[in-house]
Amino acid sequence: MTAIATAPLLALEGVDSYYGENHILKSVSLTIGAGETVALLGRNGVGKTTTLKSIVGWVQPRNGSVKLAGEELAGRDMMSIARKGIALVPEERRIFTNLTVAENLRIAQITARKPGWPLARVYERFPRLRERLANKGDEISGGEKQMLAIARALVQDTRVLLLDEPTEGLAPLIVREVEAVIREIKDAGMTILLVEQNLYSALGVADRCYILDQGEIVYEGTPENLRTNEEVLRRYLHV
Repeated sequence: MTAIATAPLLALEGVDSYYGENHILKSVSLTIGAGETVALLGRNGVGKTTTLKSIVGWVQPRNGSVKLAGEELAGRDMMSIARKGIALVPEERRIFTNLTVAENLRIAQITARKPGWPLARVYERFPRLRERLANKGDEISGGEKQMLAIARALVQDTRVLLLDEPTEGLAPLIVREVEAVIREIKDAGMTILLVEQNLYSALGVADRCYILDQGEIVYEGTPENLRTNEEVLRRYLHV
């Protein structure tokens, strides 16, 4: 398991987030060390995606702290947070379906705060994308769309990659491909916060995991410990 740095790369402390007057996140605290993959687990509607949106400024926390390498991000706009190197790959992927794979990647390069992965490295990690460069976004599979969404983040010099349900709606064979991609970029040193409904997919790639329930962190531990904790699995994940 990857060791957590003394000062974590990304840290949330006591974050309260709301939609209108609905209190969604309730004093959420979590940390991610540089090069670590952390899974945020929980049933639908407990606040996992809201946590990601609170990190990137899509939702502004009313209380608490969101720090990247000790620098406060809470209260900043989405663009300035993105320039710090935090990239969210949402569940909807949000690629440009009317542009080719090559054009999607080129736009990501042009808009990057500074160069990230070169395309040669992207194609080495994502050979399927190299084969689909001339295909438009609506002409590739769901798994390829997910790979493209992740690749776009990598060419933008991402320091922390936030993945929201990357295997949602994918066939089992494609799920394994996406898992392999996550492992590869993890092995390349990427720091990842993974929101995933597929428990065993998440546990297969994570170094540590948190469970969110009704907007509160109710568990923190290793995948190994969680696999054997039948009470926690049953109570919070219905496994």
